[in-house]
Amino acid sequence: MKVLILCTGNSCRSQMAHGFLQSFNPELTVCSAGTEASGKLNQQAVAAMKEIGLDISHHTSDSVEKYLNDEWDYVITVCGGANESCPAFTGKVKHRLHIGFDDPSHAVGTDEFIWSEFIRVRDEIKERFWKFYTEEVKPQL
Repeated sequence: MKVLILCTGNSCRSQMAHGFLQSFNPELTVCSAGTEASGKLNQQAVAAMKEIGLDISHHTSDSVEKYLNDEWDYVITVCGGANESCPAFTGKVKHRLHIGFDDPSHAVGTDEFIWSEFIRVRDEIKERFWKFYTEEVKPQL
């Protein structure tokens, strides 16, 4: 099964979702991409995942263009805020889903508050992608 996770910058939320989904089942083909890929990972997202034992530091921030010619079982957008537009995927895909999250990289305030936002969003991503995996993916395997 092939799953592509999309957001705008492909540096934070999509990377965490990618890490979780791959950890639930290493047999899945999971990729992530962005419509305006930043080319680098958000280091606080990497640290938040490392804190719970998942290493995403080897991931790359890729443009969605890289995956347009592939076929996907699922394409999932993870953009969240009302000011943020979700990317559209024009490639071949069986199921399109939206599972939205706030972008912790836009949090402002103290270092402690910003870190707490990364942890909150990380935990939300884990919970919602576990639900997706157990309810949508696992029954098809």
